Amino acid sequence: MSDLNDPRVFFAAERTLLAWTRTSLTLLAFGFMVERFGLFLLLIQMQKGTLSLDAGIERGLSYWLGIAFMLLGSVGAATSVVQYRKVLHTLKPVEIPHGYRVHMGAVINLAVALLGIALTLYLFRGVKL
Repeated sequence: MSDLNDPRVFFAAERTLLAWTRTSLTLLAFGFMVERFGLFLLLIQMQKGTLSLDAGIERGLSYWLGIAFMLLGSVGAATSVVQYRKVLHTLKPVEIPHGYRVHMGAVINLAVALLGIALTLYLFRGVKL
């Protein structure tokens, strides 16, 4: 338990949660860009004539790296909620401002995690072998 009796402790925990939200969103966006960059390279090869549609499109390294970054972003968003909730349980009621909704950041992070997993599944299932 915290002995500071200062609401700044709570706000510091919330800022940390929001920093993890930004990090998770960045990882998701970066993973999506990496995954789509491989598709872009395939389109350039097809345009140059070095690759045909009859040859089939394989999932390359950029695809798997992109999926991995998106999963990492989703896991980061979910685990940051767990850490935030652990910190909340150590705070006294005097350290949380009266009437403040302490779970909104956690809800947003869970939504980011779920949407990241949905996007990953969409990309994973959407590419034909």
